[in-house]
Amino acid sequence: MKQLFISLLAVGLLSASCVGPEGPPGDPGINILGKVIEVSIDLNQSNNYEQLVTLPLSIEVFESDVVLVYRHEGVFDGADIWTPLPATYFDQGGGTFLYTFNHTYFDVKFFLDGNFNLNVLGNQWTDNQLFRIAVVPAEFGNSNLSMEEIENSINFEFLGN
Repeated sequence: MKQLFISLLAVGLLSASCVGPEGPPGDPGINILGKVIEVSIDLNQSNNYEQLVTLPLSIEVFESDVVLVYRHEGVFDGADIWTPLPATYFDQGGGTFLYTFNHTYFDVKFFLDGNFNLNVLGNQWTDNQLFRIAVVPAEFGNSNLSMEEIENSINFEFLGN
């Protein structure tokens, strides 16, 4: 037993002390960040409860990019609360209304819609609404792969139970 322990200790020390030359440096990584802007708009009767926001020229949107929009709900313990759109709300009269959007490469159009006359909504729901627009860079994946090609791809790792 003593010889086994000494043998394992010797192997451990020898393998721990092996140091080889440092390999060549790798290629520099890339750092791609999404772009975020915040806009405050009114969604009321004067603009038919919709507003078009043009994206700044500094934000380039490609066909594969993802555009996400959030509505500012308030602050909790000093942290902003953001709700993703579309977001549905229920009024006290049993109706529902929602904030939603659509977008192109150049702009985002916001909508306030409901199943009742929106003129009865208070200003807290229609005026000075703060939204965050996030453009997340993305690229299309190859959707023509068979399941066998996906399973054999080196780009995928399947985890067992």
